[in-house]
Amino acid sequence: MDLSSARVNRNRFLTITTPHLEYRYSGSEPTWSNAYLWGPLREELSRLSGPRPRIFEVGCGNGATAGMLHALGHGVVAIDPSSSGVEMARRSHPQIAFAEGSAYDDLAARYGRFPVVVSLEVVEHCYSPRHYAKTVHDLLEEGGTAIISTPYHGYLKNLCIALAGKCDSHYGALWDGGHIKFWSERTLRTLLEEAGFKSIRFRRAGRVGPLSKSMIAIARR
Repeated sequence: MDLSSARVNRNRFLTITTPHLEYRYSGSEPTWSNAYLWGPLREELSRLSGPRPRIFEVGCGNGATAGMLHALGHGVVAIDPSSSGVEMARRSHPQIAFAEGSAYDDLAARYGRFPVVVSLEVVEHCYSPRHYAKTVHDLLEEGGTAIISTPYHGYLKNLCIALAGKCDSHYGALWDGGHIKFWSERTLRTLLEEAGFKSIRFRRAGRVGPLSKSMIAIARR
């Protein structure tokens, strides 16, 4: 094979699209991560001034979080690429506007802008996290707030996972549609700063400090 052919083949490989793997839901109940994410989420929303703001949820899954936010008095619009999740969400919460969609769509053009965007445990599934961050930023009104969670990774936690021999189960290489990005506070902050977010701060959720299950980024447009 000559060099020109190699270049053509390499470029063809780089442009191959990944098959869509749907994250399927078997029920409408809150997921296990909701148990430790909802408390901090409610606390952050309570810190916002004024009446209950409208919320756009990127990656609503089976609709459990959107249902909780609606029960608090928020108007909610929510999207998810999983058709089974959206179908379940619509059945469980018919008063909420659910639709199929992803962070790779131009959501702001379709739905407008919101004072708050919530996205729990989504960015770790994204092949193009910069596209995701831009989409969330575009969805926000000027001065609006994004609340984004993702599994936490830091030196001590990574070390403990390795020493316990849990890398295979934790990183889940055989989990179709599973986590493909593993974020630290530094890398997630860099992602959000690149997208134009400001006043970025973090809090942890689940377990204690350096062994936390997830971290939550709160950022302003």
